[in-house]
Amino acid sequence: MPEAKKAEENTQENAGLHLNKKTILGLCVILFAIMIFAGVITQVVPRGEYCFYPEETYKLSDGTFVTFAGEDSTFKVDGKNKIGLDEYLRRLAERGVIVTRAAQGLEIDKKSAEDVSEKIIDGTYHEIDYKMALWKIPAAFLLVFGSSNITTGLAIIIFIVLIGGTFFILDERGVLKYIMASVIRKFEKKKYLLICIMIFICMLLSSTSGILEESVTLVPIAVAVALALGWDSLVGLSISLVAIAFGFTAATFNPFNVITVQKLAGVPVFSGLWLRIITFALVYASLTAFVVIYAKRIEKNPQKSSCYETDKEMRNKYKLTDAQEIVKDKKTGKATKAFVICISLVLVCIIIDSVFSLGGYLSMPGMALLFTAGGLIAGYLTGLRGKELFGGFLKGVKTIAPAIPLIFFILAITYVLDEGMIIHTILFKVYGLIQGMHPFGAILLLFAFVVVLEFFIGSGTAKAFLIMPIVAPLASLVGISGNSVVLSFCLADGFTNLLYPTSGIMIIAIGLVNVSYGKWLRYTWKLFAAELAIAIGLMYFAVTVGYA
Repeated sequence: MPEAKKAEENTQENAGLHLNKKTILGLCVILFAIMIFAGVITQVVPRGEYCFYPEETYKLSDGTFVTFAGEDSTFKVDGKNKIGLDEYLRRLAERGVIVTRAAQGLEIDKKSAEDVSEKIIDGTYHEIDYKMALWKIPAAFLLVFGSSNITTGLAIIIFIVLIGGTFFILDERGVLKYIMASVIRKFEKKKYLLICIMIFICMLLSSTSGILEESVTLVPIAVAVALALGWDSLVGLSISLVAIAFGFTAATFNPFNVITVQKLAGVPVFSGLWLRIITFALVYASLTAFVVIYAKRIEKNPQKSSCYETDKEMRNKYKLTDAQEIVKDKKTGKATKAFVICISLVLVCIIIDSVFSLGGYLSMPGMALLFTAGGLIAGYLTGLRGKELFGGFLKGVKTIAPAIPLIFFILAITYVLDEGMIIHTILFKVYGLIQGMHPFGAILLLFAFVVVLEFFIGSGTAKAFLIMPIVAPLASLVGISGNSVVLSFCLADGFTNLLYPTSGIMIIAIGLVNVSYGKWLRYTWKLFAAELAIAIGLMYFAVTVGYA
C-alpha cells in the first residue's frame, strides 16, 4: 500500500504541463532585451502620425464623407493630447479632408456607402514634436494596464490558465494517453500518413476559419503522439502549431486576413481563389516534405534531435506500451469520449464564427469554456469529485503560471512601440520607397514590410487596417493588382507568426514542451527559407500574369 500510494503521488507530481525554468528565463531575457531596443529606437527615430477617419464614418456615392461619431468621441493627437470631435474635424479640414457630421435623423444606405471608419488617410502624415518619456520604458509593465491591448493580454492569460488546469486533469487521469493510444492504434503502421493528415487538417482549419491561438491546446497531444511514435517534440509542434500558422500563409477564406484585406484593398471578396488554392497546395507540399524528411532522420537516430535530452522525461511518460494498456480501461474510454465531444463542439463554434464574421468572439471563448468543461467532465467520469477535482485543476494552473510573465513582456513591448509613435513614420518611409518602383520590386518591398511589421504588430487584422488604406491605392499606381497585394500580405503574415519572440502563441507553445527559442530557430530556419522562396515565386507569377 505505501508503495502504491507513493507511485500515485509521483504520477500526480509529473502530471500536466511543465515549463522548464531555464527556457522561461531565457525567453524573458530575450524579450527584455527587445523591450530595451524598442525603447531606444523610439528615442532616435522621428516621431509622426497619420490622421484617420472617425468611427462610424462613410463615403457616400457622391464622394462626400459623413460621420455618425458621438459627441463624446475623443481623438489622440500629437502623441499626447486628446481633443473632441469638432476640433478633430477642423484639423482634418486644414489638411484638405472634409468630413461632415451627420445631421440629426439622417439615414444613409450603408450597403451602398463605403465604410471608412478609423482608416488611415493618405497624404496626412506629419511629424510631431513628441518624445516618449524615458521612465515609461521600465514602467511599461504597469502602464500597459491602461492600454487597449490589456484586454487581449488578459484574455490570453486566462486561456493559458484554463489550459494548464485542464491538461493536469487529462494527464493525471490518463485521458491524454488514451487519445494518444487510439491515434497510434490506427496509424502505427501508417505513421507518415498521420503526418500528412494532421498537417492538412490543421492547415485547412486556419486557412478557412483563421484559428491560431486555439492551436495551443493541440500541442501537448501532438507532441505526446510524436514521442510515442519515435519522433521528437519538434515534429509534434510541426503537425500542430506550425501547420496552423502556415494555414494563414496559404489562406483561402480566412476572415482575418483574406476577407479583411480584400475589403480594404477594394477587390471583390473571395475573388482570386484559384491562385490561393495553388498557394495552399505548394505550402502544404513543402511543409509536409520537410516534416516527413526530418521525422525519418530522427526515427533512424533519435540522438540527432536537438531536443533529445529535454524530451527524455516526456518520452518515458508517454511510452507506447503503457498507452496500449490504458485503452482497455472502460472508465477512461468513457471520459475520453466526453472530452472529444466537447472538443468537437469547438468546431461548431469556429464554423459559426466564420460564417457570421464574428472575428473570433465566439471561437476563442468557446474553445476555452468547452475545453475546460471537457476536462472537468472527464475528471469526474474517472472518479474525481469535489475538492479533489478542483484541487487537481489548481495544481495544473500552478504548473503553467511561469508562462504568464512572458505575456506581460510582449504586452510591454507593444506598449513601448505604440507609445513611442514610430509605426506611422516607418509606414511613411516605405510609402516613399514604393513610389516609382517596378511592380515586382514594389510587391517584394510590401512583402518585406509586412514581415518586419509582424515583429511589432502580431494581429493580421490590425496590420491590414494600418497599411492597406495607404498601400492599396499606391500599389495600383505602380501596376500591382489588388489581389496581388492580398496575396503578398497573406504570404508575409502567416509563417512570421512563428518567427519572432514577440509572438505570444509561439513562445507559449515551445515553452510547454521545453524547446528553447534557439533550438526552435535552428529547426525552422530552413523551413522559413523554403517558404520565402515559394512566396517570391508566387509574387513574381502574380505580377507577371496580372493576377486579379
